[in-house]
Amino acid sequence: MRRIHIFPVLLIVTMFIVSCAKKEKAKTFPVLTAAQIAQIQAKMKNLPEAPVAKDEVGVIETNFGTIVIQFYPDVAPHTCASFKKLANHGYYDGVLFHRVVPGFVIQGGDILTRDADPSDNGTGGPGYTLPAEFSDLHHVRGTVSMARKANNINSAGSQFFICLADAPNLDYQYTIFGKVIKGMDVVDKIAAVPSPNQHPQEKIVMLKVRVIKKSALK
Repeated sequence: MRRIHIFPVLLIVTMFIVSCAKKEKAKTFPVLTAAQIAQIQAKMKNLPEAPVAKDEVGVIETNFGTIVIQFYPDVAPHTCASFKKLANHGYYDGVLFHRVVPGFVIQGGDILTRDADPSDNGTGGPGYTLPAEFSDLHHVRGTVSMARKANNINSAGSQFFICLADAPNLDYQYTIFGKVIKGMDVVDKIAAVPSPNQHPQEKIVMLKVRVIKKSALK
């Protein structure tokens, strides 16, 4: 009987898998021009919102790993629906976590992190703003909440932050719309990136963000 040598086959398959993994990790996104960003913002503004169902979760795939978010549509329906719209239409893909404050928060979601000018990171949005949806929920470790301008409670758009520790000073001032239910170890890895003046020295990329049925989680 002819022998079948499986080791070369296994080696080839292993090399293929490793190669694919490296490609995913090394995935890059094109730099966007001001005109392209304006087109994306106009598109997002005109798209209808779809409510987040109670059995849906947010999945943020990054180059550091995957973060899964449970939503609070009962207390922040418009914020949750906006996040779902932006996520499922690819708005967040390629966007950075541009701000890291150890012991406090990591922040991302600004489309301007995809342009050629890093000095405007943290100043952009989706082309529209959301009304504040404050609640009795508290900012604890793992809370996902909306960033906004300091002088306008109704200025949240697409930027959000994840709490690294309890932050009661933020309660009743920022819209809490979810919490991390899987991947806080990934959040901590991101928080460990050296970030002088809160600016990460390494790119922390949202490779793909989607809102899906919890049952579809791998």
